[in-house]
Amino acid sequence: MSNIITIINWLLRLLDFYSIILVIYALMSWIPNLYGTWFGRLIIKVSRPYLSLFENLPLQIWGLDFTILVALIGLQFIQRFIIIVFNGVFH
Repeated sequence: MSNIITIINWLLRLLDFYSIILVIYALMSWIPNLYGTWFGRLIIKVSRPYLSLFENLPLQIWGLDFTILVALIGLQFIQRFIIIVFNGVFH
């Protein structure tokens, strides 16, 4: 049972870390030269697969792109779902 809890905790930490990567991706748009660096290419390679899930949604309003915000909210929902499901299983 403690192994499952450990795995769940690592999964939740991984989702937190991925959220940080998405925030870094968003902040890189303020300094476009970062996209060409090895760090920028790494962030793009890691974040684009998840962000591509939201490409077809109309998330651009008045020149602002809310894709990353919606992606972060989606990750938060996934985290909360995991917590709720496994909290009910172990109690």
